[in-house]
Amino acid sequence: MKKVHLLLLSLFSGLLLTFSWPAGGFPGLLFIGFIPLLFIEDHIHKHPKDFHLFSPLFYSYPAFLIWNGLTTWWVWNSTPVGGVAAIVVNAFLMSLVVSLFHISKRAVFAPGKGHFILVFYWITFELLHLNWELNWPWLNLGNGFSNYVKWIQWYEFTGAFGGTLWVLVVNILLYHLIRISLSGKMQVRTAAVFGSGAFIMLAGPLLFSYIQYHTYQEEENPVNVVVVQPNVDPYHEQFILPPAEVVERNLGLAEELVDEQTELIVSPESAIQEEIWEGQLHYSGTLRLLKKYVTEHPGLGIIIGASTRKEYLSGEGVSPTARKFVDANRYYDRYNTAFYIDTAEITQWTHKSKLTPGVERMPYPQYFKFLEDYAIDLGGTIGSLGTDIQRKVFTRSGDSLKFAAAICYESVFGQFFSGFVRNGAMLMFVVTNDGWWGDTPGHRQHLSFSRLRAIECRRSIGRSANTGISCFINQRGDVSMATKYWVTAVIRKDINANDKITFYTRYGDFIARISLFIAGIMVLYTIAAALMHRKKLKK
Repeated sequence: MKKVHLLLLSLFSGLLLTFSWPAGGFPGLLFIGFIPLLFIEDHIHKHPKDFHLFSPLFYSYPAFLIWNGLTTWWVWNSTPVGGVAAIVVNAFLMSLVVSLFHISKRAVFAPGKGHFILVFYWITFELLHLNWELNWPWLNLGNGFSNYVKWIQWYEFTGAFGGTLWVLVVNILLYHLIRISLSGKMQVRTAAVFGSGAFIMLAGPLLFSYIQYHTYQEEENPVNVVVVQPNVDPYHEQFILPPAEVVERNLGLAEELVDEQTELIVSPESAIQEEIWEGQLHYSGTLRLLKKYVTEHPGLGIIIGASTRKEYLSGEGVSPTARKFVDANRYYDRYNTAFYIDTAEITQWTHKSKLTPGVERMPYPQYFKFLEDYAIDLGGTIGSLGTDIQRKVFTRSGDSLKFAAAICYESVFGQFFSGFVRNGAMLMFVVTNDGWWGDTPGHRQHLSFSRLRAIECRRSIGRSANTGISCFINQRGDVSMATKYWVTAVIRKDINANDKITFYTRYGDFIARISLFIAGIMVLYTIAAALMHRKKLKK
C-alpha cells in the first residue's frame, strides 16, 4: 500500500464520520467510520522501517480535520479565531489518541492484534473533554445518535459513553472481518466469529432499544408549561435594548397562552441584561416587574436567564475568577444565571457552571489570569465567570415539585446534567441563546443533544432558545412543538414530572471511569515494555 493510499483512506474516514453526524447525517456510518484508520494503523505497524513512531498521527489528522471542520465550522460565525482553534486543536488531539494507541499496540502486541486498546484510550479522551477547562465534547461519538432516539433508549443505563463504546467495538469487529476477507486465506471459523460478533453487537442494542421505546410509559404527573422564544437578536438588540423592554417582550409573548392552569413560564438565557447584584435583588427593576407579574397570576412561577454579580465581603474567600473593583480594594464575580421567581419571598437562582471556553472562561484562571484580556466578546459579559459547586434545584412555593434549569452549554454534559436530577429535579429545562451561530447545523445539533439527556435521566424537558429552536422533549427523547429558527414564538404543553432515578443518573459515567483505569494500566504497561525492549537492545 502506497503512502498516497493511506492519505486517501484517511480522507475517506473523515467523510464517513462527517456524513454520520447530526443534524442531517446518518449515524449508521459511525460503525464503519474508523475502519479506514484501523487499516492505516495496521499497515504502519507491519512496516515499521518505512514509518516513524508518530506516523499514525500525521495520517489520521486529515480524517479528523475534515470531520471537525465540516461538522463544527459554524463556530466561526461567533468567533473566527475560536472556530479555527477548536477545529485544528481538536483534530490534533484526536490524532494524538490514535498515535498513542499505535505506540501501545506496537510495544505490546503483534500486527493485527491489540485493537481493543483504542476503545479505552478514546473513551478516556472523551472523558477528558468533558472535564478539563478546554472542554469541547461536541464530537464525542455517543452524541452522534442524538436524532435517532429509537436506537439508544439504553442510554438510561450507560449514558452517551455507551454509544461511544458501541461504535468503537463494532468498527473493530467489522475491520477484522474485512481484513480476513481481503487476506485470501480460508479462515472461515475466525471470520464467522467476527461476523457474528459484529451482528450481535449491532442488532442486540437496536432490538433492545426498540422494545424499550415502544413499551416505555410516562407516569401521568402533568405540569402546564409555557415556553417563550422572544427572538431578540444577540448581535444587534439584546445588549442594547433597555432591560425592562426585553423582559416585557417575554411576558407579552407568554401572556398569549397563560391562563389559570399555567404553572411555569420559561424564558431563555440572558433574557435579563440589567446589572443585578445578588445581595441586593430588591433594587432590580426587572425582578420587581417579574415579581409583580407572578403576584397577579397566583400559582405561576417564572424561570428566566440573567447576568448577575456578587461582591465578596471583607474576610470572605475570593475565587480565581474574581475581578477587582476599579476604585476600591474589593472583589466581585460575574455569573451567567437562571432565576426562579414565584410568590415566595426568597428568589431562587443557579449559576452556569459548564462555561464556554474562550468566551465565558479562560482556561485555568488561577494560573493564567493575564489571558482575561483575550476573552472573546460576544456582546455580554466578557472574561471568566464564576460557577456553582452544587447543581442547584428550584422548589415551587407551596408544594414538593422540584425542577432545574441547565444553561446553554450545560446541556451537552451528561453526568453534569444528571446531577440536577440526583439533587431532586423532577422536570428539566434548558435555557439557551443559539443565535450566535446563525442558521447553521450548530443550533440544531445543540437541540438534538438535549434529547440524549431526556433519555439518560428519563426527564421531560422544556427548551427555551432565544433565537434557536424552542420545544418540548418527552422522556423517550421525542421532540414536540418545535419552533422555527429566528421566529418569535410561544408554545404551551403539559409535561410529566418524574421522580424515578435511572441507573445512569445514579452511577454516571462509569464506562468512562473504567476506561480511564484500564487506559492508565496500558500506558504503564507500554512504558514498561518499551524499557524492557531498550534493555534487550543494549545487551
